[in-house]
Amino acid sequence: MTRLSGSGDDQPNGPGDDPLSVAREVADAVDGLANLWSVAAQGASLRLSPHQLRALRILEAEPGLNLTALAEGMEIGPPTASRLCDRLEAAGLLERLLHPHKRREVQLVLTGRGRQVLNEVAELRSQALAAVLAGMRPADREALSRGMRGFLTARDGTGRPHL
Repeated sequence: MTRLSGSGDDQPNGPGDDPLSVAREVADAVDGLANLWSVAAQGASLRLSPHQLRALRILEAEPGLNLTALAEGMEIGPPTASRLCDRLEAAGLLERLLHPHKRREVQLVLTGRGRQVLNEVAELRSQALAAVLAGMRPADREALSRGMRGFLTARDGTGRPHL
């Protein structure tokens, strides 16, 4: 399947690896990171599903979204988003407020507790990732960092490196 999860018999072709081979390696690493991310998040004082965390992150980035915009951002239907918000509101992580200028619109806003939980999850995730990175050789960490900056530059199409 992928070389990172294989028996170790596969030898890399070097810096000239074709993009598909590298993509498979990255996909394997992303799977591992996603698992690390999920496990770390479950160590928070309030256990939330990845779906709930994603909704909170979206609302953190764009405070005051309405239900329709949140549903679109999460690529889910409005009824599903409404039930999700019901659960988050019941947990004290989110509140629905009347829009100050649009009588029929309700804004979704994180509570202080919602921000606190997001910060806790972010810290747990950073600690888990730092523990894995600490097990790497410094040269490998630098190569990973350089590669991630290159990836972000290519993804954004800016040609300017990310710092």
